[in-house]
Amino acid sequence: MKTEYRQICQVVCDVARDAGAFIRAELPLLSASDIESKGLHSYVTHVDTTTERRIVKALEEILPEAGFIVEEESIDKKGYDHKWIVDPLDGTTNFIHGVPCFSVSIALMHKNELVLGVVYEVMQDECFYAWKGGGAYLNGNLISVSKTGTLKEALLATGFPYCNYSFLNQYMELFTWCLRNSHGVRRFGSAAVDLAYVACGRFDAFFEYGLNAWDVAAGSLIVQEAGGSVNDFSGNDDYVFGKEILATNTGVHPELLEKVLDSFGK
Repeated sequence: MKTEYRQICQVVCDVARDAGAFIRAELPLLSASDIESKGLHSYVTHVDTTTERRIVKALEEILPEAGFIVEEESIDKKGYDHKWIVDPLDGTTNFIHGVPCFSVSIALMHKNELVLGVVYEVMQDECFYAWKGGGAYLNGNLISVSKTGTLKEALLATGFPYCNYSFLNQYMELFTWCLRNSHGVRRFGSAAVDLAYVACGRFDAFFEYGLNAWDVAAGSLIVQEAGGSVNDFSGNDDYVFGKEILATNTGVHPELLEKVLDSFGK
């Protein structure tokens, strides 16, 4: 099956690139009237919904028997052994403001195991991808997490909670500690990109809470296949659906996980 996932992954990369080309073409045409609010600090445009429909159609042709978990709810097809987890435009707020950091994220899960992940950073034309047991790649080149061994030498990434503020005090305590004990903390606005950057060694770690499966599924597999570690804030494996994630290289993982456990009282 590993060979089959590799072949599927190559086709999914093409699907993600095609979606990215559509998003790029739509960016200069976007107007204020195209933007709708889904809730507090959560926005959607016709680009999100149209891109998702295009991706779903293409994925149905690749694996007709698979179900879907999608952000914009363009399809309701659940209860299958294989399921696609899709974010057509991760970083919509960046997109509507013209900030050039947003991505297409597509993952495939078999039962409860991630088996394929693709993250396409649209404006950089960078396609990160992995399949289970096959390593991780960027535009055809093998990638790996960094070799940074201590947190004081690490560059970290995070995302600010945009609607769930129930753990804001714990998060800010962790954020402040990281600022004081690392090379710095960056916030790009696309969790999928943050995870991809951990996988290729640009960031040494990423943490955030309040995320959905489509934000993290593809990127978390890519990090693992690149040699990194991925957990929830309890140090367990509920990071796809548990709405919290810590992804690191192996060097800084123990130190940062200890602080996450301390801050969030796990």
